[in-house]
Amino acid sequence: MTYQLDSADSATRVTRGTVRDLSTGALPLGDPTGGADAIRWRESVDGALAYPRVSIDRDVTITTSDGVRLRATVIRPANRFGQTVATPFPAIVNVNPYNRAVIDGLDHALHAPVVGKALRAASGAVDATGTSLEGLTTLTKTLAGGVFDVFGINRNLVRSGYAQVIVDVRGTGASQGKWQILGAREQQDSVEIIDWVAEQDWCDGSVGMVGWSYSAINSLQAADKRPAALKAVFAVEGCEDIVRDIYITGGLPSAFIPTWLSAVNLLKWVPNPANAIRDLVRGDTLRWMNDRLRSPATELTSLLWGFLTARDDRIFDDPYFDERDPKVDQITAPVFAVGAWHDLFGGSATGVYQRLRMAPGRKQMIVGDGYHIDVGSGFGGKFAPPRLDVLERAWFDRWLKDDHNGIEDYGPVTMLQQGGAWTSGASFPRAGVTLKRLYLSDTSSGTAEHATHDGSLRRTPGDDLVSLGVRPDLRGAMSRDMTQVSAGAAMVFGRTFTTDARFQERGALSFTSEAVGEATAISGAMNLRLNVATTAHEGIWAVTVNDVAPDGSSRVLTNGALTVSNRALDEARSLYAEDGSLLQAHHHLTRKRKMPVPSDIPVRIDVDLVPTDAILEPGHRLRVDVYANSFPRYLTVVPDLVKARGRRQRLVLDPAHPSHLTFLSSGSW
Repeated sequence: MTYQLDSADSATRVTRGTVRDLSTGALPLGDPTGGADAIRWRESVDGALAYPRVSIDRDVTITTSDGVRLRATVIRPANRFGQTVATPFPAIVNVNPYNRAVIDGLDHALHAPVVGKALRAASGAVDATGTSLEGLTTLTKTLAGGVFDVFGINRNLVRSGYAQVIVDVRGTGASQGKWQILGAREQQDSVEIIDWVAEQDWCDGSVGMVGWSYSAINSLQAADKRPAALKAVFAVEGCEDIVRDIYITGGLPSAFIPTWLSAVNLLKWVPNPANAIRDLVRGDTLRWMNDRLRSPATELTSLLWGFLTARDDRIFDDPYFDERDPKVDQITAPVFAVGAWHDLFGGSATGVYQRLRMAPGRKQMIVGDGYHIDVGSGFGGKFAPPRLDVLERAWFDRWLKDDHNGIEDYGPVTMLQQGGAWTSGASFPRAGVTLKRLYLSDTSSGTAEHATHDGSLRRTPGDDLVSLGVRPDLRGAMSRDMTQVSAGAAMVFGRTFTTDARFQERGALSFTSEAVGEATAISGAMNLRLNVATTAHEGIWAVTVNDVAPDGSSRVLTNGALTVSNRALDEARSLYAEDGSLLQAHHHLTRKRKMPVPSDIPVRIDVDLVPTDAILEPGHRLRVDVYANSFPRYLTVVPDLVKARGRRQRLVLDPAHPSHLTFLSSGSW
């Protein structure tokens, strides 16, 4: 059989790319709860605060160097009569595109007499684990986990002796100008906002940045500019590679992007009622309206055009994205990164942590086993990390107030191990894991008869040449992929969308290992090498790696996807083990580096999978599921669909060119 091999076997490349030290050793576990220090951190938030009230000015204007008027809310400590305290304080800045009117509504709801406390108490008390309402209660627990204090007005933080500044991104909310979606001018705005805040008489010159999602990304962007006043960052579910995390994973656009763009574009047309009359009198409403009319639906039409024609640069890894990715390795301010294994930005926290060039302690990482909108769910509970608002307060107390409260000794790597418990240690990947390789075999495992094909994962390649066909289907609409792309919302529909992939696996080529005899850790990056063929001139592949329980339930640990034309590797940015084995593929994903797909001739592809951390309990198995697509997690631009029309895809298992999973594990396999 003829193969098209696009480059030399990576097993011979020891000097290219990044080499990971895979030294062994026991993981020095810490206390993920934070112990006695965390009790003090929580008491400082929930106990008596320095100031009884806050004063809120929702009508602040910051004029940028190009004349655009940004609108902001400034929250400051107040005495019991509501009078603003004149003392200068450190300031916490949040710059986001979701309209301060929404944040105001959230603030009113959470601090309404009786109702606010009742909401928080109920969200932490209700537990429907193991029932059909499990997903719903996971979402409601998010409120008790503190992320909405990080996202919006944090009254307890202000009352402890901080000023807070929340700014509408230019072109969104009440701010004027055109929305740039994290572009260079918007990044300059963040730096100018920091400088403006530091110069105010109510600020003592020290500034921190905080954010969730978009505002976490622009916090990291601002930090890479190193403004003198910026002393620390608290970033919840940010991102350091927008293209691969969410925009065009493996060359496949995400259904989340048009949904999100539509929501922000809609919100930017909603005037803020807090200052609507004054804006009208001052002429701000007219300027705001003119700016909105000049860009009524920012990037939606270009995104549609790119999807239909593939002629827009944002369908590829273009300088457009290079401008927007935070330059994390240039950041010097301490950073606390929070993420989740199945977040929209799956590799966000781990990627940020690993790229930060600073000592552990000045950088911290927490990763939970959740999605995007449920971040912090369960935080503050028994054996779990402190609430996010507690960690935020401790982080800024340390770096903005020089309070040696022990937060730099927390973690620094705190993870909810999938299938296990919270752990706190020194590194990611965790110490004690070594390089492993399992080969995809045609031999039946006897555990996945429901799948299109039931194969096995073995220590050695099989002896026979086998070709396995697989067809695209729509089962991905009821899967963990669907919950991931919906930012976690689909979890309310039950286990098929979260912890049991057997329905989706009916359309998969499934390969399952023997049961492990002891608790076996998997930690870090992993790569799946496949030899694939298609009768058309494009192939679409989606992959999950799963933990299979003795009862047969199959829980997705990580995932990835690739269009065959995007298989060209950027070897300098790919991750290799010491022996040259490819651990994490970094594909070019550019227009110029797309490769032809020969009809019905096998080619080699490497599907990069989101780094993860998991534990397989005794009796559990590891499974690789290979799909011809996973809609709507991964979409295909129309020109690629045309090239792939009528395709018959197949996975070729050839002992001369074996398909295999490369990963880091503590097991003997």
